[in-house]
Amino acid sequence: MKRILVCEDEDAIRDFVVINLKRAGYDVTDVNCGEEALRVFDEENGNFDIVLLDIMMPGIDGFTVCKKLREKSSTPGIIMLTAKTQEMDKVNGLMIGADDYITKPFSPSELTARVDAIYRRVRMSFVKDDKSTILESGPFALNVKSRTVTKNGVTIDLTQVEYQILEYFMNNKNTALDRSSILNHIWGESYYGDDKIVDVNIRRIRLKIEDEPSNPQYIITIWCYGYKWHEN
Repeated sequence: MKRILVCEDEDAIRDFVVINLKRAGYDVTDVNCGEEALRVFDEENGNFDIVLLDIMMPGIDGFTVCKKLREKSSTPGIIMLTAKTQEMDKVNGLMIGADDYITKPFSPSELTARVDAIYRRVRMSFVKDDKSTILESGPFALNVKSRTVTKNGVTIDLTQVEYQILEYFMNNKNTALDRSSILNHIWGESYYGDDKIVDVNIRRIRLKIEDEPSNPQYIITIWCYGYKWHEN
């Protein structure tokens, strides 16, 4: 069953989200504050595929909840709901571990499309593969079966979206990849958002894998185009 935890303090919006996600086949648990979201997540042992978080809430806000959830698990997809259009709010959510954001107001079709896209990414981590394929590049080793990445033998804690971006890069070493191709490969061709989400995720990955994130040696920026994975 596709399980999703919805945290939204406005009753009308929460009811709208719950009804449409149930129609789309999701098993929905809904709460109205960040404190309840954390409590329910713990009670269910993190057994959710996706968490949908409003940013502006009384008490613990969505940013704080997102950060705490990522400290507990890198597996669930996290989508932020925001009424704000400021770019910094979107960037902040992505940098602390969210996989996507939806700006209010949104249509039922946009909601389900964005949730479905992240759900597909998350469920790929549970697909069994009898082949133990290892992709190696410099100090990195990516295990396709376990969907884990190590650097010099030390495991790097990645979300499923981050893992898939690295896998895409390592399957296309020393090849310039434009933002649109990365966006389509990871989020799907029907993605409603813009390609800025690629840049923020790259920034987040660099913080985890690069010795000097401000002077990256592995994920190289191709100005006005995209990125490439550099292998000597």
